[in-house]
Amino acid sequence: MPSPDLHSHSTHSDGTLTPEALVARASARGLTVLALTDHDDTSGLAAARAAADHVQLTLINGVEISATWRGHTIHVVGLGIDPDNAQLQAGLAATRGGRHRRAAKIAAALDALGIGGSAAGVREFAANADMVSRAHFARFLVKQGEVKDMHSAFKRYLGAGLPCFVPHQWASLGQAVSWITGSGGVAVIAHPGRYPLGTVEMRELLGEFRDRGGAAIEVVTSSHKPRQYAVFAAHAATFGLAASAGSDFHSPTESYHDLGSLPALPPGVIPVWQMLGI
Repeated sequence: MPSPDLHSHSTHSDGTLTPEALVARASARGLTVLALTDHDDTSGLAAARAAADHVQLTLINGVEISATWRGHTIHVVGLGIDPDNAQLQAGLAATRGGRHRRAAKIAAALDALGIGGSAAGVREFAANADMVSRAHFARFLVKQGEVKDMHSAFKRYLGAGLPCFVPHQWASLGQAVSWITGSGGVAVIAHPGRYPLGTVEMRELLGEFRDRGGAAIEVVTSSHKPRQYAVFAAHAATFGLAASAGSDFHSPTESYHDLGSLPALPPGVIPVWQMLGI
């Protein structure tokens, strides 16, 4: 039986499957526990839960919050949250407002390069108008023939330091964690291997995260190579954090790991799903 998949996205943020289709795919691939963790938005949870009830799949209420730490964008997953919590929803609404401003700047940068029409064209890929992201611009660039695939869009235009990268000040790490824990959820550092941090900075990040109420770290995830599983399992042990696993699934054609395809957590870690009563 596949391990729980505690990181996935739907059309309510930058995934390509509706919440219902995401749940159906998870069930068809043998998953029994799935967390829907859309970026800065919980509007897909009700539909996902209704679909999960029909296929006997346990759905974990989740969200992935963008935060800024020392100038770096860090993603914090919340698991087992209460989506009706007023403080959480106020924080997410403020974060989505920042996404609107960033999207307008990305569109202007593409215009300056002679790639026009992205402000309107990106809406074809963003079912949730409040959640336009770099992934949606990447899909626009692929459709326009400017790049061959999503990876190329980020390497040529949208990645850090490139012509259409727009730095943004998100919520603080402490705010993101407090919104999650204040709603009854468990805060998890998402895909730590993606952040351009040295060993010392990574330790400082995890120490601050733990001290602010963070409880877990993603050890197995699609952007980690197998050798990194042991590295982040060791970090979990050092900082007293539980270990999470999530595919970070966005699309059947774009994601590195499909739903239900994750390897098991390394031995010796405390699985975060124990904290969720699973």
